[in-house]
Amino acid sequence: MDSATRLDLYRMMRLIRTYEEAILREYHLDKKPSFNIAMGQIPGEMHLSTGQEPVPAGFCAHLRREDAVTGPHRPHGWALAKGVDIDKMTAEIFGRVDGLGKGRGGHMHLFDQETHFSCSGIIAEGLPTALGIAMVFKREGAGRVAVATTGDGAANQGAFHESLNLAALWNLPVVFVIEDNGWGVSVAKKQSTAIASNADRAVAYGMPGVLVKDNDVEAIYDAAGDAITRARNGGGPTLIEVETLRLWGHFEGDAQVYRPDLEGVAAADPLPAYEKRLRDSAVLSADTAAEIEAWAVEKVESAIRFAKGSPVPDPATARDYQFV
Repeated sequence: MDSATRLDLYRMMRLIRTYEEAILREYHLDKKPSFNIAMGQIPGEMHLSTGQEPVPAGFCAHLRREDAVTGPHRPHGWALAKGVDIDKMTAEIFGRVDGLGKGRGGHMHLFDQETHFSCSGIIAEGLPTALGIAMVFKREGAGRVAVATTGDGAANQGAFHESLNLAALWNLPVVFVIEDNGWGVSVAKKQSTAIASNADRAVAYGMPGVLVKDNDVEAIYDAAGDAITRARNGGGPTLIEVETLRLWGHFEGDAQVYRPDLEGVAAADPLPAYEKRLRDSAVLSADTAAEIEAWAVEKVESAIRFAKGSPVPDPATARDYQFV
């Protein structure tokens, strides 16, 4: 892997981390001690992806604008890596009229027609959606690919198995990604899943199954490249499971009293680990790291200013844009 690609991966990971830290700050800024999630400048629940940055960075580096991604309910990193407009996405998270969905969808329901990105708060919902998209891509014959990403808890949903079966049966250009952070909300994977690796389930559907360990962005990049090229060239679907990390709670306000591994979580943070790796190999200098951090901060803070400057939707328009 050349130095430019490695720097691009680091740059995207840094942007995602900076974004999630800023959203965390803004989300709690005006929350009351009672923690009424309906109140505040960012309404509703909030699920952040800190620790999982290597996965969208590694995958989306191979995707074209015309390819599609269906994301999970922890979607910000995937949206940024896919190229979704950061201003419009942030306005949507703040519930403002200049958002992707005019402030009606919130952070778990981002949709961007321009970059073919969507996500949902329904567990495993993005997999069958990706099948429909991939079926269109196959009929068009233009070499476009759909990537469907979800968490390890969703691998026990019926939609997961139905989607893998149909994708293989119809030889669709789709890549299934499991972000295995070890927890399905508050349930440990070993308490809910009968096998150690969900990638082993691929054999039942006649497709390759790949396990990527250690939250390694370069290994993720390589595995993603193989699977996306295979799909693009008519080789059909692939299932990839990435052992990643959830640094923070399932949602903001989650005390994580169920989690015995918290003491060692910070030491496994992939961002400083990758920065050290690049510095040790003379790919990343202190000056370049500082420039990338400054770039990310300005980009994110500018988006937050844009969101705060956008109006709140007029209650009189509550029934607009409905299908009847």
